[in-house]
Amino acid sequence: MAADDRLEDDELARRLREAHRRVRLLPAAERERGARRYLAICDLAKRDPGRAAARLEAFLSTLDTPRDGENTVGD
Repeated sequence: MAADDRLEDDELARRLREAHRRVRLLPAAERERGARRYLAICDLAKRDPGRAAARLEAFLSTLDTPRDGENTVGD
């Protein structure tokens, strides 16, 4: 059982690293808000990895959503 928990934690850690990388790449105007959300998810991961994984998934999906003016036709 403990080995299974470790695998889940490794997956969460991998996804948190990916989110961190993506937040660093955000434009300055959005980076601060993204960093705050990311830190809140990291804090939650210490107490409740399951909920943190769900919030991280939602956060990553917002990063995947194009924002107004970011992508133009043909990109």
